[in-house]
Amino acid sequence: MSEQEQAVGRTSLAARVAGAPAVPIEVPAADEEWDEGIPHGFARVYYGDGPPGIRRPVVMADGFNLGRSNLDWLYQGLDGAFPLITTLRRRGRTVILLGFDERTAPITANAQAAIAVIQRTIASQVGDDSLTVGGFSMGGLITRFALANMEYENIPHRTGLYFSYDTPHRGGHIPIGIQAFAHFIPGPANDFATQMNSPAAKEMLWRHYDSEDGTIRQHPDREDFLQQLRAVGWWPMRPRKIGVANGSGEGMPVPVEPGEFALTIDGLLFPGTNFRIQATGDDVTVAELVRTIPPARKVVATDGFPEIDGAPGGTLDSYRIIADALEKNGGRVTLLKPTVCFVPTVSAVAIRDLDDQDDLYAKVDALDPNESELDEFLCSSITTPHTAITEELCTWILDRLPD
Repeated sequence: MSEQEQAVGRTSLAARVAGAPAVPIEVPAADEEWDEGIPHGFARVYYGDGPPGIRRPVVMADGFNLGRSNLDWLYQGLDGAFPLITTLRRRGRTVILLGFDERTAPITANAQAAIAVIQRTIASQVGDDSLTVGGFSMGGLITRFALANMEYENIPHRTGLYFSYDTPHRGGHIPIGIQAFAHFIPGPANDFATQMNSPAAKEMLWRHYDSEDGTIRQHPDREDFLQQLRAVGWWPMRPRKIGVANGSGEGMPVPVEPGEFALTIDGLLFPGTNFRIQATGDDVTVAELVRTIPPARKVVATDGFPEIDGAPGGTLDSYRIIADALEKNGGRVTLLKPTVCFVPTVSAVAIRDLDDQDDLYAKVDALDPNESELDEFLCSSITTPHTAITEELCTWILDRLPD
């Protein structure tokens, strides 16, 4: 196997708030750092303007990626295009960023970090203002489970508002061809395969590719997680629950056509490999994988999928990430469709499931909002990248924070 092929295995798929910031900004020193007593995680505390101390706290959880949370990156992601953290602090609110020792760990394990941070916030705050608690992408699932579990265990959380930001409440999507390719890359140290086969990926993804036998299904770990969520009440009942979607509420699809090529690869690295946009039907080819060292060839096909790559939703540059990793290591690629849906709008606002084409492409803004499991939600007026911090979505959340 070549060093270049193995290097491609160091790829990871990350949303904006979980990955390296496009434009780094200066991150101020935290007023408090909580590195002890937080199982599976840690936190940084940034006081709001005014007297020192934790006042009107807002706890915000990191999302999915491989490895330990980088809270510098999270801060920069949340204070870039729209200065969310700065705005909160100027309004006298303490911002508490929650990170995790391993972001691909089981959601229920990382929920223990959220519970500990909520309890420490209550114990440390000045006064008795209610908390705002939520997260970005999978961070919204982690905090959702944490609050529901605290209510089930009769543990006070004093949370007045729960929010989720493009959270995959009904599941997220990484193209099956990409998942299979992660395991096709040779070498024992394959971070990409580790990420795709991680507990969190199995629990979060609507459909998962099994590297052992090639089956494509809702992974049993997701079924177990959903059962655990049901066992603690499914949602927390005491706080008001709001959520936003980076995808359009007007049913605006991602501009891709089912069956067309998204990425083709030539040259020495994986020559002849190609990926296609998901189409409906049975035995639909979504990828042809070719490897020279050691030689191998695999056709990846799906049965009964909707056209989920193009669904309205928060997008991820999934194929661009793969193409960039290949080119960086000497590969030759033709990138035709860099971007696909990652969190369908209907999933982010918990209003429809993903199995049915009509549900997946529903014009959410035209649906009865009472169909959603959230008390209130907002979809982006245009399709935006997954967890992109926009003025439209952030202002809407800011206007709903408890007094």
